[in-house]
Amino acid sequence: MTQAAIDATTFEELKATAGAEFVGELVDTFLTEAPGMLDDLHRAYSDGDSDRFRRGAHSLKSNSNTFGALMLGALARDLELGGLARVREAGSGPLDALALEYARVAACC
Repeated sequence: MTQAAIDATTFEELKATAGAEFVGELVDTFLTEAPGMLDDLHRAYSDGDSDRFRRGAHSLKSNSNTFGALMLGALARDLELGGLARVREAGSGPLDALALEYARVAACC
């Protein structure tokens, strides 16, 4: 069974804490900004910029986890901790997996 794109418990706790309207704005902002973050990760990969790659992965991880996109957050965490060299060894597969998971998250929001 595939993990849900958005963890319902995390999402509901965030709405209870921050309010449904604010969470809606947060999700909209994420969906607007995440494609640029993914593009920046690809550019950092192409440019060999390990610091920018790590920072981008960290930001995507944190933003994803905030509203319950836990699988997306985990994939970004793996990129952050593994670093650019590890992704280069694996080819673009980890970045492709990240993009696919983002598409799954975006489709359900």
